Amino acid sequence: MIYYLSLGANLGNREQTISRALEQLEQHAGKVLRCSNLYYSSPWGFESVHDFCNVCCAVVSELSPLEMLHATQAVERTLGRTHKTLNGHYQDRTIDIDLIRAFDDAGNEIHCLIPNDQSSVSDQQSPISHVPLLSLPHPLWQQRDFVRIPLSEILDIDVNSL
Repeated sequence: MIYYLSLGANLGNREQTISRALEQLEQHAGKVLRCSNLYYSSPWGFESVHDFCNVCCAVVSELSPLEMLHATQAVERTLGRTHKTLNGHYQDRTIDIDLIRAFDDAGNEIHCLIPNDQSSVSDQQSPISHVPLLSLPHPLWQQRDFVRIPLSEILDIDVNSL
């Protein structure tokens, strides 16, 4: 399978954290095939004085979507991420890795919705149980330029065609 991931960081040495996350993904998730240039953006969905550094990458992997989610969450924890949200609200973070899109070996886009099962979620602080654990494609990716622009770069297509 080929997964398209979005990585973002707005605390600490953002560029170094992104680089370390890509190295960790190579070790635990699969081979990074392509990676966009760094893209800087204001926070999306919350207020902060800390801008984000973002990239998108393509990873080829034998992992299932749920296994890939667990692998990305493990990388986040290794790099200091302790929770996805605080009381259901976005906040500053050392690293965030989102699964954006996935394609099987025949090139078919994977569509899946895995309900949130609190027993398997690493973020026990979030009271939101109606939010899916995993939804592919990511439901908000087309609304986020910090995903669309780097993703169009690694797909080598015009951003307006996404």
